[in-house]
Amino acid sequence: MKKKLAVLAAGMMIVSMAVSGCGSSSSSSASGSSASSAKAEGGASGITVRLATGGTSGTYYAYGGVVGQVLSEATGAKFDVQSTGASKANIGLVADGEVDMAIVQNDVMDYAYNGTDLFDGEKTDNFSSMAACYAEVCQVIANPSAGIETIADLKGKRVSVGDAGSGVEFNAKQILAAYGVTFDDIDKQNLSFADSANAMKDNKIDAFFCTAGAPTTAVMELASTNNIKVLNVDGAEAEKLVADYPFYTAYTIPKDTYKGMEEDAQTVAVKATLIVSNKLSDDAVYELTKALFENKADIEAGHAKGAELDTQYAVEGVSVPFHPGAEKYFKEAGVLE
Repeated sequence: MKKKLAVLAAGMMIVSMAVSGCGSSSSSSASGSSASSAKAEGGASGITVRLATGGTSGTYYAYGGVVGQVLSEATGAKFDVQSTGASKANIGLVADGEVDMAIVQNDVMDYAYNGTDLFDGEKTDNFSSMAACYAEVCQVIANPSAGIETIADLKGKRVSVGDAGSGVEFNAKQILAAYGVTFDDIDKQNLSFADSANAMKDNKIDAFFCTAGAPTTAVMELASTNNIKVLNVDGAEAEKLVADYPFYTAYTIPKDTYKGMEEDAQTVAVKATLIVSNKLSDDAVYELTKALFENKADIEAGHAKGAELDTQYAVEGVSVPFHPGAEKYFKEAGVLE
């Protein structure tokens, strides 16, 4: 217990250090251009790993701070945890050599690797997968009084699909298409999660898409005052979605996740995934990947999302090739051939 508490405190300390050292996605922190970026050869001990996360109020940043501290203690590597603009910005930072590791959604990294959607015409393939860490759930929240029972019923309805150009918007487009619905078939609105929840409270929309860890604060607050319905993404439509977009995986939202849910909801999820620069050595990435899973308990002690670390889960739905170092570890763990 003492060790776990010490790790948690240290994890929070590194987050505080990162706040003072980094400001935004354009910041490369103190090590950005000068000192000890990760070496091209050798193991993890003694190298500095610049880790891009997300905004200081988000899950990526807090989770990255804890992971950085635990992996540092386990491997001897030093971690420079940076606050950034999250998935798309992080891929650009890795591509530009500004950071060595980053947390991103696995669908966004697929777009980058293949030059599609958010990265249309901007193919970026100088990074590799390290490990998928936890689920970011595709949640479709509807007003029960709007007569919506399935995704197909969203046709003709007022639907928020997330911020314009966001990963959520692409999730919404893909899920709707699996049910034969296009953006032209709905009254499309581009609202944040919080704004979507408020708009539903005010009866300005009938449903909204939300891709985030479940439970999600905005949905919890909405459900505390309003009746909601969590729509299923399942059956043949879900199978088609996964076949067309291999970064999706099936996911069950338990019925006690939100107030008023009467049964589990079946949907799909993308994954918060660690990626690494191809310049990191095989030995270093192997040691970091091994330490990630062998120190799961310490990561979980510092952040609840650590509970979702699992070697089998880490390789499913990951469409970008694994770094050779990570691949070596997963083969030893028996989850890759």
